[in-house]
Amino acid sequence: MNRKRALKVVMVLVGLLFLALIYPLTMFLWSEAALAMMLSLYVTLGIFLLIAARNPSANRSLIAFAAWSSFAHGAVMAVPAFQHARERGPLLFGVALFGIIGVALIVLAPTKQPGERASAAGA
Repeated sequence: MNRKRALKVVMVLVGLLFLALIYPLTMFLWSEAALAMMLSLYVTLGIFLLIAARNPSANRSLIAFAAWSSFAHGAVMAVPAFQHARERGPLLFGVALFGIIGVALIVLAPTKQPGERASAAGA
C-alpha cells in the first residue's frame, strides 16, 4: 500500500472514530458540559477528516492540526493518569491511542511540493 493510500485509510478510520463520539456527546450534553464541548470538537474534526481524505495534499494544515492536537490531548491525559492510580488503565489507553493517531498522521502527512512555496510567495 502506498503512502497516500495509507494516509487516506488512517484519515477515514480516525474520522469515523471521532464521528462515533456523537453518541457519548448526546449522553453528556446535559450532565457534563465540559466533556460535551470537547467531544463536539472531536466530532467536528472527524467530519472534516472524512472530507479531507478525498484530497490529503490540499488539507495538510488540517492533518497537522489533527496530529498535534492528538499529541496535546494525550499529554494532558497523561498527567491525571499518573496522579490517579484507580483510573490509570483507561487514561493510559487514551494516551496511547492519541499518540498513535498523532504519529500516524505526522508520518504519513503529504510533503510540500517544490512549487508550492514559490507560488504562495507570489500570491
